[in-house]
Amino acid sequence: MLICVSYVGRRQGPRFVAFFGCMFWAMMRPAEVTSLTKDGCHLPDAGWGRLIFSESSPAAGRDFTDDGRVHEDRGLKGRDRQARAQNRSARARRATRNVPIPPELVRLLREHIAIFGTGRGGRLFRSENGNPIQPSTYWRVWQKTRGLALTPGQLATPLLRRPYDLRHSGVTWRLNSGVPATEVAAWAGHSVEVLMRVYARCVAGLEDVWTARMEASLRPPSEPQGQHDKDGNEKEEGQK
Repeated sequence: MLICVSYVGRRQGPRFVAFFGCMFWAMMRPAEVTSLTKDGCHLPDAGWGRLIFSESSPAAGRDFTDDGRVHEDRGLKGRDRQARAQNRSARARRATRNVPIPPELVRLLREHIAIFGTGRGGRLFRSENGNPIQPSTYWRVWQKTRGLALTPGQLATPLLRRPYDLRHSGVTWRLNSGVPATEVAAWAGHSVEVLMRVYARCVAGLEDVWTARMEASLRPPSEPQGQHDKDGNEKEEGQK
């Protein structure tokens, strides 16, 4: 899907490859991606990088939120409700997330900066005119991307119907990779309770994986070499 984004139009699509990459690889919300600055990006020449960004979730429409509501909570999800009510404005501006990102996203961001540079305030993502990216714009790009990447049968399904589904896919990928839910929740800006309620059914179809891991914890590893007798001496071939 990310490769196909670059083929949407002559100039528009390439501006959104890293944009959508952030939603998948860093589990970012669209408003968080549009606010990302170069200062918040640690992009080494090799290996994993890191994104540090303020969490901001203005009205984005039902298609761009975790639970289908028009408005998402501002500030860190899962924060104490009373404290959030008392300090909503000041603390929301200070709330940040620190997310490790794989080399794939590091490469996309480095390429994006090299081609498009940065805008006012060091922002990475903006329109050709330097204006903030609007939800309607990346929605249209995503719909064109689906048309390029998916088969007619897949287009008729909910498969990656919304740009926001990239964030869901990123969370599911990390959970299925065995990352503890507490870590994934912190990186995604969820409470563990919300994470498990929303994504519990995503970690499915992996019974063979979990069974193999439990089996490995119960059984000692196989002897790499030949059999050994009770005194630890290796037996000769044919010896009982």
